[in-house]
Amino acid sequence: MLVEVESFRLAELQKMVLAATGKVVLGSIAFAIFWVLAVFPAVPFLPIGRTAGSLIGAILMVIFRVITPEQAYDAIDLPILGLLFGTMVVSVYLEKADMFKYLGKLLSWKSRGAKDLLCRICLISAISSAFFTNDTSCVVLTEFVLKVVREQNLPPHPFLLALASSANIGSSATPIGNPQNLVIAIQSNISFGDFLFGILPAMLVGVFVNALILLCMYWKLLSDDKEPATEVVAEGDTISHPFSPATTLESMNIHSSPTVNGNTGHADILRNRLSARENEIHKIPSGGIESARNSNASKEVANDGFSQRKEETLHSREVSFTDENLMQPSEEKEGLTTRWKRIAWKTCVYLVVIGMLISFLIGLNMSWTAITAALVLVVLDFKDAEPCLEKVSYSLLIFFCGMFITVDGFNKTGIPSTVWEFMEPYAHINHIGGIAVLAVVILVLSNLASNVPTVLLLGGPVAASAAAISAANVKKAWLILAWVSTVAGNLSLLGSAANLIVCEQARRAPDLGYTLTFWSHLKFGVPSTLIITAIGLTLIRG
Repeated sequence: MLVEVESFRLAELQKMVLAATGKVVLGSIAFAIFWVLAVFPAVPFLPIGRTAGSLIGAILMVIFRVITPEQAYDAIDLPILGLLFGTMVVSVYLEKADMFKYLGKLLSWKSRGAKDLLCRICLISAISSAFFTNDTSCVVLTEFVLKVVREQNLPPHPFLLALASSANIGSSATPIGNPQNLVIAIQSNISFGDFLFGILPAMLVGVFVNALILLCMYWKLLSDDKEPATEVVAEGDTISHPFSPATTLESMNIHSSPTVNGNTGHADILRNRLSARENEIHKIPSGGIESARNSNASKEVANDGFSQRKEETLHSREVSFTDENLMQPSEEKEGLTTRWKRIAWKTCVYLVVIGMLISFLIGLNMSWTAITAALVLVVLDFKDAEPCLEKVSYSLLIFFCGMFITVDGFNKTGIPSTVWEFMEPYAHINHIGGIAVLAVVILVLSNLASNVPTVLLLGGPVAASAAAISAANVKKAWLILAWVSTVAGNLSLLGSAANLIVCEQARRAPDLGYTLTFWSHLKFGVPSTLIITAIGLTLIRG
């Protein structure tokens, strides 16, 4: 272990030299283009998005000869991409198995008002983000939150803040909670269990404090007594509805009157015909009687044929009615079978995910474990996997590839190592002042350059600095980097992808749209981030 730490330190120290001036300038230009497009994907002069921006940065690093093509390929971290892909596929099948639907139902189940709902959102968002990534949780839960708050006639603002901020805090607890933790877990070789138990106390307290801050800031807004929004049905709608009691009674009265009158008239006609027939019988002679008998006999034969056909018709109707009755139980049986198959499939999905998490805890390779779990779910689904695989964010995987190359090229310019060499004496993690300085650096960089590039830039130097103090501090340094870079996402609306997802999902939600502004988020984000970061740093166990 000590040999590995020393070799790691030497490798990092060798990087702490500025490259040639041309390489520094060109590498800085390439990284600046990547940074602008990553932070502002819709910048007016080049609105091509983050993914294309990362590819441009990577290609420029190669074109400017900051790195060679071989070094660019080597910079792509396949284990991170594999873990990211596997967890995304697993999340798709969890969504298909209604996991997030059940989580959404928990939000409103026996809710005791606005404050209770806000606390539930904080807890559910944090837990789901820890195991299914913060971005996925925000994508799925945002619309549920909006529906619940609209039904209860509540202002969406504090609840959307609770969802996004708790998702970021909760995702810090596990290596699969967010992309930067994936990078840290792979580069540091920290096991899933060590990562979880190292940050879990800070995460739990952080979620609790975050809920308290939200309650304090929006107590008055959440205390306003508002009646739940209910649908009011107009009287005219009730009368015109085809199955309303008023319409049914009216139709019964309309149809019953003609029927009764018609029956009365029909009885009078029969009486008149009967009396006329009796008069004719008395008038006709005996020969006429015989002919009448013959005609009556023929009529009886005709009547017998008619009655026979009538009986056959009735019999056929009875048979068809019996067949329908026989078909109904079979259809119900088929529906019951389908329902049980669905329940069994859901159970298998949940068991596979639990098995994946257990495998993480016992120290199996996280990347291959996630991919294996994803493939098991594909096989269990027993359908064409293309519709599910299409939901995987391949643009995110490509973004990571470009970012790996761009950041590696920027590291080779020597700028990050030179800056860290200046800051390193003040950022030792063996005393409170050093931890505070390190936390401030991570907070600032995470909001300027985004959290994943910050981890890629600072991970090696921070670990090397900790190794210079003692080997035991290396894990703590990585966990501090994970905690601060994740919670830093709550500082501003642009601090993390989860914030932007909640903002966009809320704005685009049909009939439920709400705009979460930058300044309204900043008003909550600054105090929340600073307080929770400081408290969490005291609880991280290295």
